[in-house]
Amino acid sequence: MPKLTYAHILNILYILFDIQRFTSLQGETLQSFKQWVVDIRQHFHRCPELSFKEFGTQSHIISLLEELGIVCRKIADTGVIAEIHGKGSGPCIAIRSDIDALAVQESLTKFNKNYISGNPGVMHACGHDGHIAMVLGVARLIMENRTNIYGTVRFIFQPAEEAPPGGATKIIAEGGLDGVDAIIGIHIFGDVEAGVIKLFPGSFMASSNLFTLKLFGKGGHHSTPGQCVDPIRISSDFISCLNEFISNSIQPDDYVLGFGTIHSGQQFNRTPDELCITGTFRTFDDKGSQLINVIMHNLLDCLMSSYSIDKIASPTYELKVTYGYPVLFNDPSFTEAAIKALKRRSFLFDTNSKSIFGAEDFSYYLKEIPGTYMIIGTRNTNKGFVEVNHSSCFDIDEDILFTGIDALYCIATDFLKNPLGYT
Repeated sequence: MPKLTYAHILNILYILFDIQRFTSLQGETLQSFKQWVVDIRQHFHRCPELSFKEFGTQSHIISLLEELGIVCRKIADTGVIAEIHGKGSGPCIAIRSDIDALAVQESLTKFNKNYISGNPGVMHACGHDGHIAMVLGVARLIMENRTNIYGTVRFIFQPAEEAPPGGATKIIAEGGLDGVDAIIGIHIFGDVEAGVIKLFPGSFMASSNLFTLKLFGKGGHHSTPGQCVDPIRISSDFISCLNEFISNSIQPDDYVLGFGTIHSGQQFNRTPDELCITGTFRTFDDKGSQLINVIMHNLLDCLMSSYSIDKIASPTYELKVTYGYPVLFNDPSFTEAAIKALKRRSFLFDTNSKSIFGAEDFSYYLKEIPGTYMIIGTRNTNKGFVEVNHSSCFDIDEDILFTGIDALYCIATDFLKNPLGYT
């Protein structure tokens, strides 16, 4: 855990000052604002919904926005879009939250007794409940301070981040980015220290790609191997050789490859006729993803040739690669300006930041307009928050919600004050 320094204390004071300043506009205390945010997060944690089934989530977000006097509408079936206009003309920046949950049965822990999922087999195991709470928190602060803001802030509550092809493309297709000049987003990570921001320009998160390989041989009895073309042996060579082939063209740190399933055969003493493999690969470069596809085809062509038996049979294959979310590329100019704004406020940064192999459909927004995506840590060994995302015991240190709110507010308002500084 990072050592508490003067910068840490200064950051805490900044956060307390800002939240107190904004909530005092309506005479509310800091504690009531914090409780409001925590209550929102715990409500959504109790009521998780799967991708494109977030109808209750959508309804509650709309209700909360309307209570704040913020105009909103439905988008992308189960999403919500809202806007706050400042006192003068200016640019528009969007802040996005994903809202869907995962098909995970939540485990009872020492933390979640009062807010464990009430939807069997579904859980907010990736922090999206916290994302919703943070973005609603920013919306409330922006609304209370709108007379001091020039320009517009749009809030996008997006469905289906967890289910490729995801909800971002549907948001874009329905005009969710129309008139927007820049966009920012945030994600809670369980393996980053609580309150620490991870952010840098360029390739920030990986692409994700699924492949399905079917191998067709010639079945027969194990006592006559010369009359058979064994797809299991072919698959063994494919699995054992593929990483070596790829690493000859792509640095090992720049990709990951995994095999998820292998299905073949029904009889212990018979060579099967076919086999199916599924897996994924991830890269930090869309060209790298294309290259892996080519390498897989080249290797398979070699194997088909080497396993052919003259006048008996030649194996064949079908390889289908489904490209998932593209590489998430943080706009360099925008991101550098965002980092400067956060450093002026003494936020804690991960100084050893590296690209991560997680994938996010926020990448689609960044292909359309400038912006940045950041990670905020929730790991706190002293409090016992040590589970990583997608664990059935995943939970968050709720104190980090206010660091996230402050970070999003800081970047959004700084951009509206000085949009040219972000280009």
